[in-house]
Amino acid sequence: MSHEGIRFVPKDQQVKEEAQTRTFSRAAITPAKVRVMISEGKGLEIDWSDGHKSAWSFAWLREACPCANCNEERKKDGRKLGQPKPLPVLPMYTPPRRPSGAHAVGRYAIQFDWLDGHTGGIYSWDYLRSICQCAECRFASGESTGTPN
Repeated sequence: MSHEGIRFVPKDQQVKEEAQTRTFSRAAITPAKVRVMISEGKGLEIDWSDGHKSAWSFAWLREACPCANCNEERKKDGRKLGQPKPLPVLPMYTPPRRPSGAHAVGRYAIQFDWLDGHTGGIYSWDYLRSICQCAECRFASGESTGTPN
């Protein structure tokens, strides 16, 4: 009898993995309205076609960049999505974590031109919905406990 493919994981890790691999309906990943509030310096807000609303600060989005370099750096540092880098012992000036511009990538994503010069991250609608920071989604992904409000 082969046991290939069978693995035992803690319940909290299983919940996180399921949340990361959950699939959404087409309406859930189709934005009805997208607001990029660069001049206000606030962030990104999306009203989805299924009625759900998502919002992120620019600082959080910059630290959750989906590009390969940022993913590798977060993994190496042991940081979660949206978690800022640790401050160096002798901090130097760093530009604010907000974009100078944003543009659509086809009909499936948005890309930011960050003030720190980074432009590699393509934030797909599917990715953005999967990292929604509302209380309901954070509860569903196991990031918060109790009951969703």
